Amino acid sequence: MFAGTLTIDLLLGDVHSLKGKRSVVRPLVAELRRAFDVAVAETGHLDLHRRSEVAVAVVAADAAHCTDVLDRCERAVAGHPEFQILSTRRQLLSSDDD
Repeated sequence: MFAGTLTIDLLLGDVHSLKGKRSVVRPLVAELRRAFDVAVAETGHLDLHRRSEVAVAVVAADAAHCTDVLDRCERAVAGHPEFQILSTRRQLLSSDDD
């Protein structure tokens, strides 16, 4: 069994308040959950209105499937013009890891 995580640091476009931030980040989180059957949450920069960190997690029987799902999630986020990806971090863990 493998677990993969993807953390995406985002710069938001024309957002001027935390309420405005929620109105663009929440639909992204919902879209990723629905489209890719992954666990997603906003995990960082909670008090900044122009920045967000979104984390995605997936569990699969093989590493290739984890990598494929995380690749598709990253491409989906990159396809949104209201976000600029500043950085991404990935981690892949195996049930055999100590």
